[in-house]
Amino acid sequence: MFINKSILIFVSFFFLETAIFAQKIGYVDTEFILNQIPEYKAAKAETDKIAVDWQKEIEAKYSEINKLNEIYQVEKILLTDELCKKREKIIEDKKNDVKTLEQQRFGTEGDLFKKRMELMKPIQDKVYNAVKSVAEKSKLAIVFDRANDLLLLHVNPKYDKSEEVLAFLGVSKTKFGNGGSNFHKKR
Repeated sequence: MFINKSILIFVSFFFLETAIFAQKIGYVDTEFILNQIPEYKAAKAETDKIAVDWQKEIEAKYSEINKLNEIYQVEKILLTDELCKKREKIIEDKKNDVKTLEQQRFGTEGDLFKKRMELMKPIQDKVYNAVKSVAEKSKLAIVFDRANDLLLLHVNPKYDKSEEVLAFLGVSKTKFGNGGSNFHKKR
């Protein structure tokens, strides 16, 4: 009875181990996929334009502060201590206002971050769901994203599911030379 139980446990572990190592693995390149989707390109272009506009706004305010400071430095000799302190306070307040605006626009939880989330998250969710569907259809246990600096020393291109995800999304691939996500060209 003990021998039968031991054999049963050994056989169970053998099949469990075989099942674990027999898992299919694939990878996708979400950067490649996203860059094929026109909505993503439009959202990226919109957020890039907003970022440039806000950066110009901030640079204009810094330029204004520099001009005020230059004028103050020239007139400083002629001003009373009280007027000097007033001007210095005005300049310092403007610097603080610009720093606050810069943080509000470009901070980790700033307006640009929120705008990117608003425009790109639905597209990223759509891609994630497509990856999940392709993985289930292909019976993949694990799917890696090589766009997020995943170190892959060797990859067989037959496991690249990026184009299948694009097909699932109904997006036609733009011409990239020899096709695929060009894994070998990126690294």
